[in-house]
Amino acid sequence: MDGATEWVERHMPLTRRQADSLPRLDGVRLACSIHLEPKVTAALEAIRHRGAALFLTTCNPATVRDEVVESLRGHGAEAHAWKGMREDDAEEADRRALSWGPTHLWETGARLSARAAGGARGAGAAGPGGAGAGGAARVVASMESTGSGIAVLARLRDQGRLPPYPVFDCDSVPIKEGLHNRYLVGQSTWQAFTQRTQLSLHGKRVLVVGYGPVGQGVALSARALGGTVTVADRDPARALIARYEGLRTAPLDELVGETDVIVTATGAHGVLGAAHFARLADGCILVNVGHTADEIDVPALGPLREVIPFVEEARPAGKSVYLFAGGFMANLTAGQGDTLNSFDITMATMLAGLRFVFSAEAAALPPGLHPLPRAAWEEVARQAAD
Repeated sequence: MDGATEWVERHMPLTRRQADSLPRLDGVRLACSIHLEPKVTAALEAIRHRGAALFLTTCNPATVRDEVVESLRGHGAEAHAWKGMREDDAEEADRRALSWGPTHLWETGARLSARAAGGARGAGAAGPGGAGAGGAARVVASMESTGSGIAVLARLRDQGRLPPYPVFDCDSVPIKEGLHNRYLVGQSTWQAFTQRTQLSLHGKRVLVVGYGPVGQGVALSARALGGTVTVADRDPARALIARYEGLRTAPLDELVGETDVIVTATGAHGVLGAAHFARLADGCILVNVGHTADEIDVPALGPLREVIPFVEEARPAGKSVYLFAGGFMANLTAGQGDTLNSFDITMATMLAGLRFVFSAEAAALPPGLHPLPRAAWEEVARQAAD
């Protein structure tokens, strides 16, 4: 065990405990479309050492750590992922993952399931060794770990196009949604922002677009760090929650011209576009913390010039506007994401969820979107509370 791996495992004891409780997984072929960064290594190594075969690709090319991919290859995983891979490379990776013949999926963003269901990312196109979507025929169960992915699956369900296997919602587990989404993403986002820009939030007007659990954490962390925070959310219930927490709310179009930092946290596409860019204040900084890389319409900003690492300048309407982390998920692109000890609860929850997904009980459920049963994860909550 090298020093970095030893350090990660020392500070993620709940994850190690869940890893040690995994059964033998001979015959399991797990395809993963996840963030390939150091905090996932212990879980994936444990799954591999229990006898499962692994295929790794990424849900976000900006968050891949190449050293993590190479380390997992050293443990026998197959992979088609590297930092900064283009979208056509990512689609090829999706095709390869399904053509590999997985029995189970672990996803953050539902790329593979969308393809298996005939979704918008070229599903059904032929890939190496077989058909793209048809390669999912062996899948018996899947787990989705993000709200963005659950939204994709919900749209597919409403269209009558869910994939032909049960998918289990790990994102809605209270200790994932209520801790990781609500508290940890905001903290790690502003840590990365401060480190890379050399700016604090004192005296800054911060607009948070989207007031779900992630947006709530981003907004309240910004206020705690000295920012003056406003919120835009089209959902009146979420806007009401923001007002009850002492934050000013208004429509996005009303707020974009009077802010210093805008953070998108919706998981939707095209939240900020050309019409907004023309009205931004000179010096405004654009940040995305949502899973979707195109919440900010980066091409509409026009030519970009790097100012410092992770900060680029655009000149819409003749004003300087700054893009942080290329518009990708800020905390994992420009930073290291959640701290080891805080993410330990999240990772242990996901590993406990996978243990259930690998079970005959999970495989016996009908196709569709299912909550992850409480019995699958409550042990983690008890251990974390001890």
